[in-house]
Amino acid sequence: MSDDGPRTVRAGRRRVEIHRPGKVLFPGDGDTGEYTKGDLVDYHRAVAPFMLPHLRGRPLMLDRRPDGIDGPAFMQKNTPDGYPDWIARAEVAKEGGTVTHTVCNDIATLLHLVDQAGITLHRWLSRIDLPRSRLRSGGGTPARRPDRLVFDLDPSGDDFETVREAARLLGELLDELELPSALMTTGSRGLHVIVPLTGDHDFDDVRAFAREVADTLAAAHPDRLTTAARKKDRGDRLYLDVQRNAYAQTAVAPCTVRALPGAPVATPVSWDQLDDPDLHARRWTVADAVEQVRTDPWSDLPRRGRALGPARRRLAALRG
Repeated sequence: MSDDGPRTVRAGRRRVEIHRPGKVLFPGDGDTGEYTKGDLVDYHRAVAPFMLPHLRGRPLMLDRRPDGIDGPAFMQKNTPDGYPDWIARAEVAKEGGTVTHTVCNDIATLLHLVDQAGITLHRWLSRIDLPRSRLRSGGGTPARRPDRLVFDLDPSGDDFETVREAARLLGELLDELELPSALMTTGSRGLHVIVPLTGDHDFDDVRAFAREVADTLAAAHPDRLTTAARKKDRGDRLYLDVQRNAYAQTAVAPCTVRALPGAPVATPVSWDQLDDPDLHARRWTVADAVEQVRTDPWSDLPRRGRALGPARRRLAALRG
């Protein structure tokens, strides 16, 4: 691909200019392919129908790598002043002030973020109301209550079998609690187990429930699982991380690219695929992730989330 000048691409009703499309963001080597900014644009155009429903209305934090994954990195929460006016913003409260996050509601915004070398999109687990598609109100606007709960299965090393085993155990417990759940590779080392919620519970309640579930599972398998926040206390055990369920915390978005060699993608998978011997956290990349999501691996997930009250009572009964 030429690096001679900008490339203009159609994005819904808009056209987005991509600067230096031939710039290599993911250098290749003997084991991984090379990917340019233009390659990432093509990937996001293809995956947008599957990705955008998981982004709309959610404040974002971006992992930006202007000089590629081998260059400096910075995490962007505040939307820069130079972003186009048609990109949605959400001003949300933080301690001592507010943060104006970017919100990706359409393919044009998605491609603009790619042009800005926004490699990985981290999303809030709650949505925010955006009147007239954009929000700028002084003092910040409260986000809705979370409609997603996330368990991050974080292994101590690169042994994916420990992740696979933890996912099975967690899935079985969630089934006992009658909570539907979905699996996603993180594109890094582990898996996320995602539970859709009704949005009737605040962040503190959701995180406390997630911690109760994780503690219950770790107590039943103390040699394999832990909820210890400090790495030195975990040993070789897999960490059941529930901290992403706190207010203003984020989790990697489905279909987003990770800033790692080979451009691996955080990819939705079905529970049946958990038994696939070829499955691992970096199984899919920008080269083939679209084919995976086209199979609709989350088709069994109900459209409406679940309330935590009944699940909390079932968990209390299991804990005795």
